[in-house]
Amino acid sequence: MDKSMKYMTVDDALKLSRDQVRDNYKNFINANFVSMLSMLQFDKLFVRAKGVSVWDSDGNEYYDFLGGYGALNLGHNPDEIFEAIEKVRDMPSILQAAVGNLPGVLARNLSMITPGNLQRSFFCNSGAEAVEGALKLAKIASGKHKIVYCKNSFHGKSAGALSVTGREKYQKYFKPLIPDAISVPFGDEGKLEEILKNKDVAAFIVEPIQGEGGINLPPEGYLKKVRELCTKYDAFLIFDEVQTGLGRTGKMFACEHDDVVPDIMCLAKSLGGGVMPIGAYITTDEIWKRGYGTMDRCLLHTSTFGGNAFACAAGITAIQSIIEKKLAEEAAEKGEYFLNQLYRLKEKHKLIKDIRGRGLMIGVEFNQPEGGFLNKISGGAVSKLSNEYLGSLVAGELSNKHHIITAYTLNNPNVIRLEPPLIVTKEQIDKVVAALDEILTKSGSLLGITLSSAKTVLGSLFKR
Repeated sequence: MDKSMKYMTVDDALKLSRDQVRDNYKNFINANFVSMLSMLQFDKLFVRAKGVSVWDSDGNEYYDFLGGYGALNLGHNPDEIFEAIEKVRDMPSILQAAVGNLPGVLARNLSMITPGNLQRSFFCNSGAEAVEGALKLAKIASGKHKIVYCKNSFHGKSAGALSVTGREKYQKYFKPLIPDAISVPFGDEGKLEEILKNKDVAAFIVEPIQGEGGINLPPEGYLKKVRELCTKYDAFLIFDEVQTGLGRTGKMFACEHDDVVPDIMCLAKSLGGGVMPIGAYITTDEIWKRGYGTMDRCLLHTSTFGGNAFACAAGITAIQSIIEKKLAEEAAEKGEYFLNQLYRLKEKHKLIKDIRGRGLMIGVEFNQPEGGFLNKISGGAVSKLSNEYLGSLVAGELSNKHHIITAYTLNNPNVIRLEPPLIVTKEQIDKVVAALDEILTKSGSLLGITLSSAKTVLGSLFKR
């Protein structure tokens, strides 16, 4: 590497071409990720964003129905968040030898909007960090060390969060992870009780709706039963609401659909208003004091940037905006509208296996093709393609042909997620439904989608 290269400024960065951006990412960040995006022309240079829309360097407008995996409940670059940050721009943002007014207010507001008697918050920078903090709290407050989690779950990729993320693909290269992390099937309270009954479990961590697992809703009554079991066997219940929280599912928090209150709740993503990175967990006064309620323990878990002024100003304003704009109610209404439209598509297209979701957290799962002649002559390639890439192929068609951004769920590549900002309009939803209809009508099968995507791949290669 040439260390004599010219230092680049922000102004220089804003003037880079698409090829220059790609080269920098290849050389200094992650070359394989660039190659992966390039295959289906996902490596466009986006230069502007507002609301539900983003624009590429050629001036094309795209609807963002990926929504930052649930981080953009207010849409891209909401004015109110930047106005709040501007108000605190002259304050000390990071000052560890003092207490600040903004973290206290954000924590107070969270205690008001979360269910039950959740009261004390810890602030960090991401969902994975929130999970790390929640796991540590459960251990120190309980005096126990076993953690139970669900298969097909996703809680993050840092070491502790990865230990309770239910997919072997992400875990296998980093073992041994934290010990005594035990997985059970999502929705199976019987298996959970088998583990809990020895009363040696610190906590059970679960997503009220599995996001990366493929937008999997819990069976009716499951979360209530989980609450009963955790109480009965003296284990803390941790809800990971990083993706589902703050209005996404049609309630402020997804657990409210079942009237269940956790002992610890993890938040992040949309808490920063789509602008600032911030995560948090919130717990009861009793649990907090059991864990960190003495002078010698109160600083055992801290974060340098956690609770900084800019992030907290964004969090305070994000909550205010979600409440004042009634975005949870909007998500419930528009989500029902969206789901009904998609159910009609399922009746029309055999390639759609299932439609599921709640509010504006929706998954479309595609059928895997049966074996047959095509699979035989391809040496099993058709099945492999279906298992690993079908969601990305559909997402590629949506992006390249219809200028709609989405992606598959990490633990189930056959599912594409639809998580637009909660400010989305019904007209924008209609466009996505029409685009899916057109793709499935023209392609008609996995082979059709594959051939259409192959043209995109070849075109991409010849442009290089």
